[in-house]
Amino acid sequence: MAISRQRKEEFVAQYAELLSKSQVSIWADHSGLSVAALTDLRSKTRPYGATIRVTKNTLLKRAIEQCGWPIPDDYLIGPTALVFLGEEIAAPSKALADFAKENKEFVVKGGLSAKGAMTAAQVSDLASLPTKDVLLAQVLGGLQAPITGFVNVLAGNLRGLVNVLKARSEQLEGASS
Repeated sequence: MAISRQRKEEFVAQYAELLSKSQVSIWADHSGLSVAALTDLRSKTRPYGATIRVTKNTLLKRAIEQCGWPIPDDYLIGPTALVFLGEEIAAPSKALADFAKENKEFVVKGGLSAKGAMTAAQVSDLASLPTKDVLLAQVLGGLQAPITGFVNVLAGNLRGLVNVLKARSEQLEGASS
């Protein structure tokens, strides 16, 4: 079934919008992967705000040109599944890495961001990053640590003063008896 020119232009606009809104897009070869497996992958990445599209390479190439990004020609060979990652990168990348381990037909080609192309190894490194929540907790802990230390130093000095006053009070009570 042939796709009309207007429908192709809609696809190009949709892909360009997804590319511009995503921080990272991950490219994968999905040949030999069943529809059920691809649906399973979508359900695993959807909670993290990831969008998966199976695309025609020619339409995808036009969308990348609209964004003004360099086109990784070796990524545009064979069937292409594209995973668009929004704010959260680590969690959906980990879900993709786990899925790729379970399904040998799903092979990551690489990735693309506004900064340029990424190799498959660089994409797999994304899976080892801590999630956004973990990073926020680490930053908060780092901010609280100096304050907590300062409070402990002040409290230590006050405890010392209280102990000296208590000892003096006991000493005076012992001398009066």
